[in-house]
Amino acid sequence: MLRFQMNRRVQIADSQPPKNDEVKTTGNGEEGDGGDRESFKLRPSERNTKEDQEPFMGVKVRRKASLIRDYRGDYLDVRSRPYLLKILEKQGDKKVYFEDKVLKFTGSGKIKSRILLITDFAVYVVDPDTDSLKRRITLAAVEKLCLSELSDNFFVISIPTEYDLLIASTRKTEIVTMLVEAIKDASNFEIDVEFSNSFKYQASADLEKEIQFEEVEGGVKTRIARK
Repeated sequence: MLRFQMNRRVQIADSQPPKNDEVKTTGNGEEGDGGDRESFKLRPSERNTKEDQEPFMGVKVRRKASLIRDYRGDYLDVRSRPYLLKILEKQGDKKVYFEDKVLKFTGSGKIKSRILLITDFAVYVVDPDTDSLKRRITLAAVEKLCLSELSDNFFVISIPTEYDLLIASTRKTEIVTMLVEAIKDASNFEIDVEFSNSFKYQASADLEKEIQFEEVEGGVKTRIARK
């Protein structure tokens, strides 16, 4: 019987999207889809992940709340969502590193609420309203991760063979750490994590954008513009 391994779970409230392409964050803060529902195993976190065990030690300005945290991984209780189990069973994934709702930025500038799943084989982007798989990215296709040096919620997953994925999440630190760990476990390769307060990304197959971060009073202002 197929079994999924996961960390401990906890319920959280849904995130609310920002209104436009200029975002200010405070210091506190596409397509595919069977089978019977299988059981899986939740495993407790083996350690408290501290800053010196993360892929951006000494580089990024961190929120106090994220300096020491116990990563839980399953924030939505995957066992209560049969459509997620079906997606994972169909693809043959056996281990889930992370699952939570995030905000995804489309090439046209729209902001969508999505479920982000990181497994031992791939990154999944799922529409929580239609229970449908919007995108599957194999771990081998991920080239690097891009973040600012400030305490914002944005990061880019760079996929040169397709197009990049711009995401915002208050759990960015955990997502980056778990994705680095998943890729290293799968291939014994440590992916690059790049830091800059201005970087370009491929918003769609034929559209390049630039995201800029500026530290302002009370938080970080983020601008996204076409190149």
